[in-house]
Amino acid sequence: MTTTTRTPRIEAIELHRVEVPLVRPFETSFGRETVREALLVRVRTDTGDGWGECVAGRDPFYSAEYVGGAASVIERYLAPALLDAREIRAVAGDDPRSVGVPLAASVAPALAVVAGHRMAKGAIEAAVLDAELRAQGRPMGEAFGAVRGWVDCGVSVGIASTIEELLDEVAGYAEAGYRRIKLKIKPGWDLVPVGAVRELIGPDALLQVDANTAYTADDIPLLASLDAFGLLLIEQPFAEEDLAAHARLASACETPVCLDESILDVTTAVDAIERGATSVVNIKPGRMGGYLEALRVHDVCRALDVPVWCGGMLETGIGRAANVALAALPGFVLPGDTSASSRYYAEDLTEPFELGEGEHRGQLQVPDAPGTGVTVREELLREWASAAPIILAR
Repeated sequence: MTTTTRTPRIEAIELHRVEVPLVRPFETSFGRETVREALLVRVRTDTGDGWGECVAGRDPFYSAEYVGGAASVIERYLAPALLDAREIRAVAGDDPRSVGVPLAASVAPALAVVAGHRMAKGAIEAAVLDAELRAQGRPMGEAFGAVRGWVDCGVSVGIASTIEELLDEVAGYAEAGYRRIKLKIKPGWDLVPVGAVRELIGPDALLQVDANTAYTADDIPLLASLDAFGLLLIEQPFAEEDLAAHARLASACETPVCLDESILDVTTAVDAIERGATSVVNIKPGRMGGYLEALRVHDVCRALDVPVWCGGMLETGIGRAANVALAALPGFVLPGDTSASSRYYAEDLTEPFELGEGEHRGQLQVPDAPGTGVTVREELLREWASAAPIILAR
């Protein structure tokens, strides 16, 4: 393969909107999905292309960002800002995570003129990073500092119609070999389903819950009663801004409190840890504006001896490949939501990620080809397109 040490030059940015069918509906405290509407970003450079996936949902329920808004802000503001940038503005010497990827490191400074929209910015950065690493012939895991070739996989289980349906689904995942089960909970769907799943999988299996901000501080006694089920952690029970309530819960229960939506960058991570609002951090690169900031959060959490794990947003193989590479870093000591492709999709936009066997049962292999290491199936991109591609060029 031809590689280059020259910094690529961005020539065009393409936006592709697709609707990928889910194998089963996925329900959380903020809604129910039957398809994954995804926004994909393709960056074309003079040395080759790269792909990124925006993790925003169809509607602004999980976060303020949503697919249509992300597409609009990229088309109107972010892509023009990046295409108009005349120089690489990242200062690699000030940040070890910028070394070796000057083009990707220049994305955040170029887009800083636009407030917020981290998921949209993260998708662009991911695509640029993929293109740059492919040009260098370097796998993403290697560039990130991966220390393992396989990563432990957990699975996220949505809210079911009945306890029986929930138990059937969990039993299937346990049989498949997943190393951790995560249950979505909400008021009225918490103690009973958690207790039923704990009884099903036994006392030693890793089990955690995710509330997606569905509770208030008045629910602290109820949430503290989850201690009875020996959970690995309870994730984001309160609003993302309410660090005080999370700190109160952490003092009231034995189960570790984990933050997700509250952690936007290194600053918010350190603040939450120092306030006692969290003792575990869920790292989602899209929520943090990209993989480079996610790496910095990993580094600071590791320095503070705070365990991290990689969250998921129903990514296709494009986003999943990058997440698996990230989860191979040393600070990721808990299984993430890096499930096999078949957990969500009968067919994936890339070659499928499949659970290993034997000693790698319940694990996914870290791609070792350049960039994300996966290839986009452009025939499916066309088949599942929900809008005409948007092409933005210099």
